Formats: sequence, structure tokens, C-alpha cells
Amino acid sequence: MQPFVPLIRNPHLLTVLTHFWKPRLDVARFPVERFIYQSEPGTRLLILRQRPIGPPRGRLVLLHGLEGSSDAAYMVSMAARALDAGFAVDRFNLRSCGESGSLSETMYHGGLTVDVHAYIASLAEPVFLIGYSLGGNVALKLAGELGAAASGLLAGVCALSTPIDLGVCVRRIEARQNHIYQARFVGRMKRRLRERGIGGINGVRTIFEIDDRFTAPAFGFRDAAHYYATQSSLFFIERITVATLLVQAKDDPLVPFGLFETAAVRGNPAVQLIAPDHGGHLGFFSRHKPRIWSDGVLLDWIHSRLNGHRPPA
Repeated sequence: MQPFVPLIRNPHLLTVLTHFWKPRLDVARFPVERFIYQSEPGTRLLILRQRPIGPPRGRLVLLHGLEGSSDAAYMVSMAARALDAGFAVDRFNLRSCGESGSLSETMYHGGLTVDVHAYIASLAEPVFLIGYSLGGNVALKLAGELGAAASGLLAGVCALSTPIDLGVCVRRIEARQNHIYQARFVGRMKRRLRERGIGGINGVRTIFEIDDRFTAPAFGFRDAAHYYATQSSLFFIERITVATLLVQAKDDPLVPFGLFETAAVRGNPAVQLIAPDHGGHLGFFSRHKPRIWSDGVLLDWIHSRLNGHRPPA
């Protein structure tokens, strides 16, 4: 594995930088299929599917983060690298996100696995499930829920910059130095609620308030604390049996690295952790080309899994 040499070392600048970077995706060579999938009554999802030239070496399903979509830069960048490497790629829009917004009667939450489970179960082969940030929590939780049954659906799981304890990470976002991220997430979440005709949100200022007043009741949780306690992947990781890779920067401003030093993570032999000193939150922007270091890490790991051995950390 090539070591990560960040373009800059400031974790906040790395975090922000990748949101402004516009990766190229060759849709002429790899045409996009806009596939509508119904996971359950009243829930349809838009999935952008692309195929490589020639028989695919495998299939990747990509899950975006909080208030993201299939168009997120990290999703597009990974898709471009994976297609060039001969993999089929499906970029998933969680319910109510991106262009799935008008297709579903309900919203998503950070531990909602039913849609992803239904979709991968409908496919003909096990897939590599890759989750970014909140999408990583969904991917890890699903792998834990499936336990030994995961091998029939999942060839492997990768999770990057993942808030594996939702409650701890929501509180971390409330820290003074993270006010920019809080404002951005809350603004997008409030806009989505307004689009669905939900009122009473003008005075809301934090993600916790949104989860406590809107997300939790919408899905039958008692409150935000109950939602976080039952939907955080940290409490499912020990049940994961399929090969899993975690990529987590030690300086992530939104996810305390101490969460990855717990027995649940370190004690599961199916789980491998790669933890560079720098990278911020999904900010693995390299000084060298190709720019997104984590894309190469994931592809190297996937190739190793296909070749039947575990790559070095």
C-alpha cells in the first residue's frame, strides 16, 4: 500500500478541499444507466449504474454520506478509478437523497439498512459494499446484522471516515471548531424537511435537535438517544464475519479516533483498520496523482480479496 502524503496537513482544509474538487467520469466510455429500484411499497430509489468495457471483475455498490448523493465527489472519483480497473459500479442514492428525493414517501436515517439489503439481495452476485461517512455506518451495520449470512450477498465491505457511534459524533460536530460543518448539514437537512412539508423547524440549530424532534419520531425511536444507541454500527461490528476494511484518519475532526481503538473494532479478525495520521473527514487528497489516495487503497484491498489473501495494513 502506498503511504498517504497529504497535499496539506490541516484536517479542516483537507475535509473542505475534496468537496470543491471535480473528478472526471468518462460517461462516453462508461454510459450511465439510471435504474429505479423499489425496495418496498412507497420507496423507490435512483441508482446510477455503469459497466466497464469487457466482463466485470466484480461489482461495487457505493453509499454516500449525510445529505450527500450519487454525485458526491468521492463517489464519482471512486467510480472512475473502479471502472478503469474493470469493475461495475452502482452509485446508490439513499431514500429522499439526490434524485431519489421525489421517489420515496419517507426519509432515510443513519442506520437504515433495509433498502441497501433489498437491493444487493436482488443482484446475481455478491458485491463489494463501500460506504462513505454515514454510508459507512449503514454498510457496517448491515454486515453485522447479516452475520454469517453476509457471505452470500457481500464479497467485502469498506467504510471510510465512518461515524460508528452516531451519538458521540453528533456531539463532536457541535464543538466550536466544527460550526461550519454543523451549519452546512443542518441547512441541508432543514431544506429537505421543508420540501416534504414539515414545519416547526425554523428554530432548529443542531443535528441533535433535528434527530430528536423529527428523525427519531418518524422511525419509531423514543428520542435521539434511542436512535443513536440502536443504529450505531459500533454495536454491530463484533458480529461482522465478512472481510471488512476501515479507513479512518486519526485527525478526522468529526469522528473521534478513539472509537476505533475499542475492543469491538480491534478484536474482530474479519475487520482491518488502515489509519493514516492525516486525512480529515473524507479528505484523503494526496500531494501526488492520482489525487484521492483512498481510491487506490480500496482497489488494492479489493484486488487482494479477489486473489484470496489479506493485504498488509
